[in-house]
Amino acid sequence: MPIPHELAVEFPQAFEFIQAIEQDDHSFCGVTGAYQQINRRIYRIESLIEPASNEVLDELKRRRELLRQEIATFVATKSAVA
Repeated sequence: MPIPHELAVEFPQAFEFIQAIEQDDHSFCGVTGAYQQINRRIYRIESLIEPASNEVLDELKRRRELLRQEIATFVATKSAVA
């Protein structure tokens, strides 16, 4: 079963573009890496693989959303320039 909210799922039309940007922009790569790490931790918690409180889960989801918005803004900016 695929992990929900992975970048390929969240940005299906822009995923190849995201991968290309990651090759050249280490700062952006850090943002996408943080997103993936948090998303996979959320998945482990929701799958009952990793225990965590509701507060921890809520905070992780908040951080994931902030990173998703940052990625979306970056992609929109870069694709407008390209």
